[in-house]
Amino acid sequence: MHVISLPILSITLWLPALGALALMLTPASQAETQRRIALGFAIAALAAAVATAAMYLTGQASPQGMAEPALPWIPAWGSSYHLGIDGVSIWLVVLAALLAPFAIGATWGQPEGRLRGMLALLLAFESAMLGTFMAQDMLLFYVFWEVALIPAVFLIGIWGGEDGPRAALKMFLYTFSGSVLMLLGIIGVYMLHAQQGATTFDIGTIVADLRSGAFVIDAGVERLLFGAFFAAFAIKLALWPFHTWVPAAYSAAPTPVAIMLAAIMSKFGTYGLIRFNLALFPQASQWAAPAVAILAVIGIIYAATTAFAQTDMQRLVAYSSVSHMNAIALGIFALNAIGISGAVVQMLAHGVNTAALLLLVSVLYERRGTREITAFSGLWKTMPVYGGLTLLVILASMGLPGLNAFIGEFTIMQGTLSSQVLGWPFAGGAVIGVILVAAYMLRMFRIGFMGEARDEGLSDLSRREVIPLALLAVAIVAAGLFPSLLFAPLQGAVDGLVQHLGPATAALARIPR
Repeated sequence: MHVISLPILSITLWLPALGALALMLTPASQAETQRRIALGFAIAALAAAVATAAMYLTGQASPQGMAEPALPWIPAWGSSYHLGIDGVSIWLVVLAALLAPFAIGATWGQPEGRLRGMLALLLAFESAMLGTFMAQDMLLFYVFWEVALIPAVFLIGIWGGEDGPRAALKMFLYTFSGSVLMLLGIIGVYMLHAQQGATTFDIGTIVADLRSGAFVIDAGVERLLFGAFFAAFAIKLALWPFHTWVPAAYSAAPTPVAIMLAAIMSKFGTYGLIRFNLALFPQASQWAAPAVAILAVIGIIYAATTAFAQTDMQRLVAYSSVSHMNAIALGIFALNAIGISGAVVQMLAHGVNTAALLLLVSVLYERRGTREITAFSGLWKTMPVYGGLTLLVILASMGLPGLNAFIGEFTIMQGTLSSQVLGWPFAGGAVIGVILVAAYMLRMFRIGFMGEARDEGLSDLSRREVIPLALLAVAIVAAGLFPSLLFAPLQGAVDGLVQHLGPATAALARIPR
């Protein structure tokens, strides 16, 4: 990795946490001031993330990425405070920084009681997520991974209504159980590497030693370690059948929290699969790929079918998210450059589309106090601006060509179809999922937006509501029209990963340009 002297990554990482501290110094009664402070720090973090991406895209990075100098953290264990990004993580850092201001903005529709606590936890949550995507030390990664769980649990448990405490407890038990297994896997990799070379938790060093042959893991042990990491990531991304905590958590969470969970935190799992499972355990990844792909296809179809039966719109979005995340996992385990790069691009599209859907649901909830789609009819006539934006987001979620999700879905299916370990049966499962997405999304639109208007008193979008939705709409269209801008930075990182996975996968087509 190219080492940079400017601590832009640390600035991006710690700005939201600094905002959380600043909030605690404000009087509890000044809700408007608190919102403005939180939004200001979130926007500042976004500006820093954009500056980081600009540095990366303008050539201040090697094919392996760029990093800040490592600072000793626990020298006796070989652990350091080491931040870095590559072509995969840079987009996830930008996604987290981009969507956090929208989550903060959504608090304008929330009750003002205990608002300071919610905003501080949201900012702390953002810092932990950014750290997870930036950490280049396995122990540091684990710390950020676990710290992110703390504000998430409190946000759901306190502000999640009657079902909040139960949903928060279920989320904690599921995800913490997987995290313990991952910690055992981290310790296992560290100890094996120490026996054969250096005592370090640095991910880049360990991967480099694996690729050079200086660090060798026995095939049986590699599969066990693969499973330890996989359990944590499968739970977090909601791979079937590890998904059962998701509908309750996403449904109970208020809109700002749901955006952070569904649009950003769910990417922890898919990012972890790429960063750890594929990079550290290439042979085990090839061995496990068909089984993981079977689970992913079941998850795609099961979650999409279940979404079709939902009348609560936020619960429908939850099951839709599970279906899309399973499709991303399928693309990753195609184990070729097309599938993996398509999965990363689809992570970005899913994040933006899910945030937009949740904001759209919150608009109706603020007006009528219900998320039941059957409580509405003829919204196209009474709220035409709202209806137009909703239709755009629905079409994007369906994968309409020219919008952001199309190219990700297309490359995932192309990668799956050309995969040496999967093939057409799995690609067929992905196609069925796309069809089902269209079915439940258009059903929701038909029930709520077509027909005769039941309530002429519903007002259309206010300026506060239309600005964030319009900005997300611009992102949806721009990503759909210029997908090569997203694919280009992935080239070096994904090519290096695929070459490490073996000659069969390395020989496949490169990332589309």
